[in-house]
Amino acid sequence: MNVISLPPNAPVLMESTRAIGYSLETAIADIVDNSITANAGQIDIMFFPIGDPYIAVLDNGIGMNDEELINAMRYGSKNPLDKRANSDLGRFGLGLKTASMSQCRKLTVVSIKDGKLVGAQWDLDFIESTGDWSLQVLDGEDICEVPHIDQLKSLNNGTLVLWRDLDRLKIGNVDFDQNMGRYMDQVREHLSLVFHRYLSGEPGLKKVRMSINNVMVEPIDPFLVGKSTQVMDDENINIEGQKVIVRPYILPHISKLTEMEISILGGKEGLRKQQGFYIYRNKRLLVWGTWFRMMRKGELSKLARVRVDIPNTLDYLWTLDIKKSTAIPPEIVKKNLAGIIGKISDSSKRTWTFRGKKETDDSKVHVWNRIRTREGGIVYEINRDHPMVQLVFSFGSKEKQAIEQLLGQIERSLPLNQLYVDLTSDERISNENEFSKEELLPLLSQLLSGCKSIKDREILFERLSATEPFNQHPDLLLKLYKEPFL
Repeated sequence: MNVISLPPNAPVLMESTRAIGYSLETAIADIVDNSITANAGQIDIMFFPIGDPYIAVLDNGIGMNDEELINAMRYGSKNPLDKRANSDLGRFGLGLKTASMSQCRKLTVVSIKDGKLVGAQWDLDFIESTGDWSLQVLDGEDICEVPHIDQLKSLNNGTLVLWRDLDRLKIGNVDFDQNMGRYMDQVREHLSLVFHRYLSGEPGLKKVRMSINNVMVEPIDPFLVGKSTQVMDDENINIEGQKVIVRPYILPHISKLTEMEISILGGKEGLRKQQGFYIYRNKRLLVWGTWFRMMRKGELSKLARVRVDIPNTLDYLWTLDIKKSTAIPPEIVKKNLAGIIGKISDSSKRTWTFRGKKETDDSKVHVWNRIRTREGGIVYEINRDHPMVQLVFSFGSKEKQAIEQLLGQIERSLPLNQLYVDLTSDERISNENEFSKEELLPLLSQLLSGCKSIKDREILFERLSATEPFNQHPDLLLKLYKEPFL
C-alpha cells in the first residue's frame, strides 16, 4: 500500500468555505468570540462604506506574537477535540478565517503584544494567482497603511481584524454605502442579544464594553430578569461529570410591559416566535426561540423562555456547527427538559389568561361565562348572576326585557376574529386596566342602596369579595363593610 500526501487545492477550498452560510452578524459575532477568548475588555467595531469600504474589529486582548499570529491564520489552527479553557468561545480553529472570508476577499490581521507589532493577510485574488496557501506576512511599511493602526499602536496588547473587498455584501446592492448602515444596525441588535451577559457584566464574567462606530452596544436581556418570574429552581443535569444548568422564566403579561420592552423581547417576529429554549455555551448565546420539537409554539406558551447553560466540554454531544448557530441537545438532556416544559407551559398559560386569572375558576364571579356547547364549540355569555346585572334587572320588568335584548346583542356581536388578531400581535389591550377605587365607589353605593337589612348587606359583601371587579380592592370593601348600617 502506498501512502501519498494529498493537500487540498488552496484557491478551491478557500472559495468553497465562503459558502458555509454566515450572515454578516454571525460572522462578526465569530470575530468577537476570539476577542473575548483573548480576555478583551473593550471591543470596537468600525465600518466605512464609501470608496474602498471595510469593516474592522479592534480589541484590547492579550494580542499575538508572530508565531501565534501565523498559527491563528492557519485553517484548522486547533483540534476541536482538544480540551479548551472555560473562557474559550472557539471550537474548530476555523472561525477567524471562515467567518471573515464569507464576507470579504481580503482578510488582514495585525496584532500587538508587549508593544511589538506583527501582521498577516489572506488575499483570495493573490492565492488564485499563486495556486498555493500563500499567506502574506506584512512588514512595517505594510502595517502602517492599515486603517485604525494608530488605535492599535496606542495599546500595549491587542488585535485588529480588517475586512476589505466586501464582495458578498455588495452583491445585488445598488446603494451599498447607504445600506451599510442598515446592515450594521442588524449587527448591533444581534451582538446585543448574543453577548448580553458579557455586556451587562454578569457576576463571574469579565464585563465587555463594545461599540460600533463609537456608539456603545447595549445588552438585550431576553428574560427581562428584573420583571419576569423564575417559575422553578435551577435544574442541574449531570452529563459525564459536567453540569448543564436549566433556568425557566415566565415573562410578565403583555399589559405589564412597556412598548419598548415588547419590541426588545419580541424583535421583528414577535413574542410567539421567540419563546422556547435559549442555549448558552460559556455564557454566549448560541440558539434561541426553539422547543427542539418537544412542544409546539403556541399563543398561550409565548411568555415561556428557558435558559440552558452548557460548558464547552460537551460540544460534541450538542452537534455544534462551525458557525456556532446550531446546537441540538442529546437525548439525556431532552429527557430532563421534557418534564420542565410541561410545568413552564402551564405557568405561561396562567400568566397569559386575562389578568392572570383562570376564566373557569368557579371560586370567582366573572362578568363573562365561558360555556362549552353540546356541539363541542365555545360561547361567551355575560353572567346574568353578576351583581351589577342583577341591579339593572331590578329596575322593572319592562327595562329588564330591553336590557336582556341588549346583553344578547353584545354577546352575539363579539368581534372574536379581531380580538384574536389583537391578542396575538403583541399589542397592549388598553381596556385590560383594573378599575380604580374612585370608579367602584358609585357602583358600590348603588348596590348598597338595595340592601334592606344588615343580613342583606353581609351577603352582598361576601359575594362582592369574590366578584369582578370588586375583588380588585378588598381594602375598600372592608372599609365600607365596617361603616354603620343606616
